[in-house]
Amino acid sequence: MTYNPFDPAPSETPAVPGTVNSEVPAAVAAAPNPFKIGFTLKASDKFSGEWLTPAVYGATAVETAERGRDLLVAMQDVGLIDLTAKAAGYMRAQHIAPETPKGQPKFAGGKVQHQTTPADAGEYICEHGRRNFKDGGTWAAQFCGAPQGVQKSDQCPPLWRQKDGSYRAK
Repeated sequence: MTYNPFDPAPSETPAVPGTVNSEVPAAVAAAPNPFKIGFTLKASDKFSGEWLTPAVYGATAVETAERGRDLLVAMQDVGLIDLTAKAAGYMRAQHIAPETPKGQPKFAGGKVQHQTTPADAGEYICEHGRRNFKDGGTWAAQFCGAPQGVQKSDQCPPLWRQKDGSYRAK
């Protein structure tokens, strides 16, 4: 007879305290349980994306897997996954790194000149972080601060410079 660890006969399965085949009530999951499943839920393929790393423990592999399923469903049902993404966006907006020069550098007055945000452009922030200022000469706009790779449909609309110098979405 070939032993299949994924299909043990019911008579061969020992009674484990806290499981379905035991008369002892299930215990609260804790580290001393022999089985653990850890999850890493990443919001993007970049390191800067939000991560949720919950873990579940159980006395048996089946119990642990069921608890893992229940945890993931509960996290989605109560909005923990969405709340984590919003909280991470808020944190990023609070800790904005100094802006690095963008665009083609120009040579003027014997020095390299980088395109920077003018003082009148102000600091515009959207839910994805600091907006990126672009000046096209005849136009200027503040674009969504979402990281590269985020779909355009998921980005905030650009704010265009108005005749009075303010910025507004069309």
